[in-house]
Amino acid sequence: MARLFAFLRAINVGGHTVSMGRLQQVCTQLGCAGAETFLASGNVIFTSRSAGGAALEKRLATGLEAALGFPVDVFLRTPAELAALAGPHPFSAADEAEAHALFVGLLHAAPAAAAVDRIMTLRSATDDFHLRGRELWWLRRTQESAGKLVNGTFEKALGASATFRNVTTLRRLAARYGVGGA
Repeated sequence: MARLFAFLRAINVGGHTVSMGRLQQVCTQLGCAGAETFLASGNVIFTSRSAGGAALEKRLATGLEAALGFPVDVFLRTPAELAALAGPHPFSAADEAEAHALFVGLLHAAPAAAAVDRIMTLRSATDDFHLRGRELWWLRRTQESAGKLVNGTFEKALGASATFRNVTTLRRLAARYGVGGA
């Protein structure tokens, strides 16, 4: 059985409130063995006979939508992939220290070159980006309330869905589950 980390889009935002107990229950019913939640933002840890992949993401998304009544996009990562997210990132330590926040946007697939170009046109003095595989790193130099970029901005530029997590959350998750790089 493989441990997997599911990052769910649309949980406890935009009026889609779900208790973590309910989320854990639904995930267990969908075959996520030993399902646990981490924070109230749609992070689910479980074991599965499947190693992950697009088919499991789709099956979980379909089941969550049926149970919760709204679309929930699912982004799965393995322990090794979480370790990479919690470990070194593409920005310098000085950049991170000066930034207000560092986020990672989780994607289903590496974006095409045209989508990368569209993302890079969003760069500014307050926002910087780096794409690495299925992740979009976002360094924000201002408070969220002062920024103009939101998840929908990135999804439009990418032509695909994404969910974002603060790198601090990813590091805490990796540390809690003993994943290297934390």
